[in-house]
Amino acid sequence: MFRHLLGFQQVARRSVSGSARRQTKNTITEKQKLFQEDNGLPVHLKGGTTDALLYRATMALTVFGTGFVLYELWNAAFPQKKH
Repeated sequence: MFRHLLGFQQVARRSVSGSARRQTKNTITEKQKLFQEDNGLPVHLKGGTTDALLYRATMALTVFGTGFVLYELWNAAFPQKKH
């Protein structure tokens, strides 16, 4: 058991210290231009199709959750009589 922990420790140390850093392109200025341009869209939809889908899914879950809570409150307020 202890031998496995030592092996894991060595693998973890190697992956962190031996990995080379990737050079990525800085896209912050492009994103700033996209989100600051005045095109009539709200900021939560300026990201494109993914933002629109996430927004719609969130709204659908919110409406469903509100309906379910109201249904459960109705059942709690007016329980069915047992025969």
